[in-house]
Amino acid sequence: MLSSTRFQSSLALAFAVAACYSVPAQAQQEGSGSGEIRRIDAQAGKITIKHGAISDLDLPAITLVYQIDQALLTDLQPGDKIKFTARRVDGQYVVVKISK
Repeated sequence: MLSSTRFQSSLALAFAVAACYSVPAQAQQEGSGSGEIRRIDAQAGKITIKHGAISDLDLPAITLVYQIDQALLTDLQPGDKIKFTARRVDGQYVVVKISK
């Protein structure tokens, strides 16, 4: 049986080692793709894009609604062919860069 001091030292060492290998709980994923704008809701800060698979985000080819900063919507309209970069933030997909 371990003495109390030895047990406490072992426990402290185990916690220290575990802390060195911890992973951030909310890691963000980012990926790029190309597609076509289907709909824009500037007031709500949303854009619907039909695009091919984006493996970095584990997305198949799909039509998906993304969050987007209204400032990025300048000169964009439904039907435009675009390239974009999106992030998964707290379970939501957010366009962070977009161009025709």
